[in-house]
Amino acid sequence: MLNAIFIGSIYALFAVGYTLVFGVLDILNLAHSAVFMLGAAVTYTMVVNHGQPFWIACVVGIAAAALMGLVIEHVCLRPLRRRGAPPISALISTIGLALIIVAAVEQGRAGSFFSWLWVDGANSVSFPANAVPNPTWKVAGLTLEASKVAIIPVTILLMLVLGYVIRFTQVGRGLRAVAENPRAARLMGIDVDRMITLTLVISSALGGLAGILFGLAIGDISPYIGRDNVEVRGLAVIVLGGLGSIPGAVAGGYLLGGIEVLALVALGSNARAGVAFAALFLVLVIRPQGLFGARLREKV
Repeated sequence: MLNAIFIGSIYALFAVGYTLVFGVLDILNLAHSAVFMLGAAVTYTMVVNHGQPFWIACVVGIAAAALMGLVIEHVCLRPLRRRGAPPISALISTIGLALIIVAAVEQGRAGSFFSWLWVDGANSVSFPANAVPNPTWKVAGLTLEASKVAIIPVTILLMLVLGYVIRFTQVGRGLRAVAENPRAARLMGIDVDRMITLTLVISSALGGLAGILFGLAIGDISPYIGRDNVEVRGLAVIVLGGLGSIPGAVAGGYLLGGIEVLALVALGSNARAGVAFAALFLVLVIRPQGLFGARLREKV
């Protein structure tokens, strides 16, 4: 159960970035998995290759992820939006950017142009044991690591803050207005482009933080952690919880984490993903709008 909560927290944090962008723009930002990886890679490089304290490295990693949110908006989305391109164009554009980011990190080796970013190529690495204080506690026969336990309050706190901002602040009202009707929001004096940029920056920062927590708790950092570990699961989580619903993304993350861990214990690692997506299929058959999504209405 504890492992389910740990991995579910990471899924939830990652999926909130997905659902934020979808709620405002009605598109899936498939570069989000590369941003997840970038946050972990930059943090690791700052600690190991540049000798920075872990907390400073975290700030740099999250800032790099947020900066990538600006790149996604100004390079992949805004030009297409101004040309009135269909949503599939933005989807393909973000896929292309994700491939570029992964390829750039993968080419990072000592002496290469990308050595400032990453020097381990395609290898999987982990934070050094002394990089982060990580005491352990024995409770009722369980071994609890501080690095994993910390994921839970960090995730819950960020979700509460984000929920408050979305519901009760002027910025949140602006984001909800843009999500509801961009044209009407613009007529009311809201800077739609600024709101969209802010959404991409927030979602990317959350994705980068999720990557850092994943690398810290799982001990696996490589150019492929976003693609192999969370990309498809993040999509499953937001569909499970309800597209565009932040509470749904959080609940879906914990639910999927629990299903995967139970499948791992009962059926082994090979059945983990299959059982999780079988459960997703059942939910979609029973409740297509997801757990927290609004009831779907047929368009006439």
